[in-house]
Amino acid sequence: MRIAVTGGSGKLGRHVVRRLTQDGHQVMNLDLAGERSPQLVVVDLRNYGQVLDVLLGLDDRHSGFDAVVHLGAIPAPGILPDAATFENNMLSTYNVFQAARRAGIKKVVYASSETVLGLPFDVVPPYLPVDEGYPARPESTYSLVKHLEEQMAMELTRWDPELSIVALRFSNVMDVQDYAAFPAFDADARARKWNLWGYIDGRDGAQAVARALDNGQPGFQAFIIANADTVMLRSSAALAAEVFPTVEVRMELSEHQTLLSIDKAQRLLGFAPEHSWRDHQ
Repeated sequence: MRIAVTGGSGKLGRHVVRRLTQDGHQVMNLDLAGERSPQLVVVDLRNYGQVLDVLLGLDDRHSGFDAVVHLGAIPAPGILPDAATFENNMLSTYNVFQAARRAGIKKVVYASSETVLGLPFDVVPPYLPVDEGYPARPESTYSLVKHLEEQMAMELTRWDPELSIVALRFSNVMDVQDYAAFPAFDADARARKWNLWGYIDGRDGAQAVARALDNGQPGFQAFIIANADTVMLRSSAALAAEVFPTVEVRMELSEHQTLLSIDKAQRLLGFAPEHSWRDHQ
């Protein structure tokens, strides 16, 4: 396919561009930053005209796309003032979704976030492992935008039954060099309880994007994307009992099983994490 990746210069985006290129797709990175290359087009996602123009075609580069992967955003709360985060991320996502529709692109995969599950879980989760089965619980402006983006995607796919929009609720993205810090997390079970001790290796995040492009169906679907294990050395059952003693645990947990359920992504997308921080210790 001919695939536009917004934010392809970012931490996850670099892995996604590499994976999709290796898979044989024609990939173009739409970003404000990045090393000059034939794959990079400098685009301000807040400018609808620029987004629509580049999705429709670009002189000497391409004549349109078959799919869009939208990763471009302020990547976390607290980086910019809340109003600036809302304005940038909400407007950019609307522009990408709407321009894709106008360009006749029927396949969109984008980065939602684990934050819609209720991070930092100062209000305890309804059950463990958490999954896609309960309503969103945004607790920050960043997370609120992610929730509103999912609502927007639902309506756009209702308007166009042929349109497929897949929201990937990525956990905390990690590169191999980040793993050296992981053993220290075990000293305090509460230090990483804010996302239920989850993470996603950037390479497995890219795999999830590839699977969603291959297996996403018309309509809207959201999937939690995390690695199969936690960032901790102690067991998942012990973590749940210590930090969330009143929360129902709905299954018998394996030793280091993720508490961010990836069952739906495994079942419907064929997502299968291949990397663990434990392989690098």
